[in-house]
Amino acid sequence: MATTARARPAALNLTPSAHARIADLMARAPADAIGVKLSTPRRGCSGLAYSVDYVAEAKPFDERIDTPGGTLFVDGGSILYLIGSTMEWVEDDFTAGFVFANPNAKGACGCGESFTV
Repeated sequence: MATTARARPAALNLTPSAHARIADLMARAPADAIGVKLSTPRRGCSGLAYSVDYVAEAKPFDERIDTPGGTLFVDGGSILYLIGSTMEWVEDDFTAGFVFANPNAKGACGCGESFTV
């Protein structure tokens, strides 16, 4: 019986607004930046937070997501916390930032800055 490889699900889904924000960030990036990197450092009330920073080199276990405006890297140590998440850029009169719909998060702090898995 022949088996076919099942398509690998996207590690992270990006909305059109997230794509546009990555393009905007890369248009203003430092000369040595090869992309932006999403990671989940330990901080905040609930334990983990989302962080997006410029990156000058790719690490061996980083997940690479090519977007029309530039490359998004996802930290290899963070990918398990983010699989299946949706990343969106949201702006309103008072705030602007990436917002994550993360099916792996079991809870979040009241201010929304950190989450737990």
